[in-house]
Amino acid sequence: MKRARDVIGLPIFCVQSGKQLGTAKDILLGEGWQVEAVLLETKHWFATPSCIKWKDVIALGDDAITIEDEEVLCPLEDNPGYTSLCNGDRKLKGMPVLTVNGQQLGIVDDVYLDQNKGKKVIGYELTEGFISDLKEGRKWLPLPEKVTVGKDAIIVPVHCNDTLEESFIPIEEE
Repeated sequence: MKRARDVIGLPIFCVQSGKQLGTAKDILLGEGWQVEAVLLETKHWFATPSCIKWKDVIALGDDAITIEDEEVLCPLEDNPGYTSLCNGDRKLKGMPVLTVNGQQLGIVDDVYLDQNKGKKVIGYELTEGFISDLKEGRKWLPLPEKVTVGKDAIIVPVHCNDTLEESFIPIEEE
């Protein structure tokens, strides 16, 4: 599994020219929790944001993202309906995750991507705050079959409370 946080900040290289085209700023998700594009850092304040469609990514490595040629770089559409991890109006980070019966499971801090070139989101990393993270660790919630991403919260089925797992060992237990 790879976390989206591990993708953000990676340089993007063209394999034909060896040129670095930019740095990944965010991942953009479409329907069915599929990664649709990588948003690049803008070089100037008023520059049009650009992205690379995920279908044009050759590899998602530990140290870089590679693409075939520079032609795949495209401007971000005005209203593509993407959900992002960190940026924009429809971002996941910081959203509370609630069960249908109103129990809050945590706040989204990151998402986990599958091993298949990171194409699909397979779960959420949830936090309950800094102190709780230190004492109890963060939680991992596998992506449930039915998820509603609303304006202010992510709603999941009641049984998701039983599927929460520890994401890492708390610092005091090391």
